Amino acid sequence: RNGQKLLRCGYTTGTCAALGAAGAARLLLTGHTPESVGLRTPKGIVVEVAPQFCRRTATGAECAIVKDGGDDIDATTGLPVVAEVTLLPDAPHTVTIDGGAGVGRVTKPGLDQPVGAAAINHVPRQMITEALLKEAETAGYSGGFSVIIRIEGGEQAAKRTFNPHLGVEGGLSVLGTSGIVEPMSQQALLDSLQLEIHQAALHSRRLILAPGNYGLDYLAQNLPEYSSIPVVKCSNFMGDALDMAAAEQFAEVLLVGHIGKLVKLAGGIMNTHSRMADCRTELFCTHAALCGASQATCRALMDAATTDACLDILDAENLREPVLESLLQAIQLHLDRRVAGAFRVGAVLFSNQAGPLGQTETAAQLLQSWQKKEQ
Repeated sequence: RNGQKLLRCGYTTGTCAALGAAGAARLLLTGHTPESVGLRTPKGIVVEVAPQFCRRTATGAECAIVKDGGDDIDATTGLPVVAEVTLLPDAPHTVTIDGGAGVGRVTKPGLDQPVGAAAINHVPRQMITEALLKEAETAGYSGGFSVIIRIEGGEQAAKRTFNPHLGVEGGLSVLGTSGIVEPMSQQALLDSLQLEIHQAALHSRRLILAPGNYGLDYLAQNLPEYSSIPVVKCSNFMGDALDMAAAEQFAEVLLVGHIGKLVKLAGGIMNTHSRMADCRTELFCTHAALCGASQATCRALMDAATTDACLDILDAENLREPVLESLLQAIQLHLDRRVAGAFRVGAVLFSNQAGPLGQTETAAQLLQSWQKKEQ
């Protein structure tokens, strides 16, 4: 469930590839074009689908299954996943699997498959192998199979995914662990985040986390001297990203973000999506009150539409500096609480209008020591 709506599950690209392989093998082994193909997914749910097409080719047969992601927002939904199967009569019970057009290739270490391999993860590979050996057993065939998986439109769709950024070039990944797509895009984002933090850990004990593109732009413009330190975009998942960084044993982590997101950390809000909580103006109002702001100023802050508007109100009262200092202390407190001594952590805040706004005490120390080592 997502809120009040029951979401429809779909099936993964891995499931599609395995179903396609089974369909093509059945045509080759029985001479009959299957009307539907089915399999039991690793999660135990049986999926049965009518192929888009199943036909002979010059070397074997190919079968297409249209990807259906259910209600998950997914770049692959609606694309045909095609398995082309060739029989290898002289290679008993072996299955070789590769990717064709629209399936990416791994170019960076730290992913599920080695560099140079097709981006078809190990669970889909197992599912394809099992589906083919089952068809062989049913038909009394003892030879092997060669399979090439392609995704029509995969190359274009991959540009809308994290793939190019993660080190998968030229197409989509054939993914899936359960075989079923649960409409939880959040889990997919967290999985991607974990992978990126893991890859960063392969070559650094320091990490910069930025919620989004604003943070990346700010780093490029204002802190170019730290360009050798890996930067990972953590979206709204500040707390999760810090937990993952602790698990990967980073020593020093810096959060760089827009005040609209990072001010929430001053209230201990570690998922900064507005659906989770939005106390931006409450936090400005509270810290302004602590710094002696009038009731009228506090009311104006409470009613402000944006954090930039809050900054304008504080500027008019000459309160910007003390209020930001107070907020930064609270942010440092909550960050230290979350990481519980696993590493040193700090935050750098900016706004699109006002530019740099300040940094927490630990952030200042980290930047200073990083600068010395970078030179």
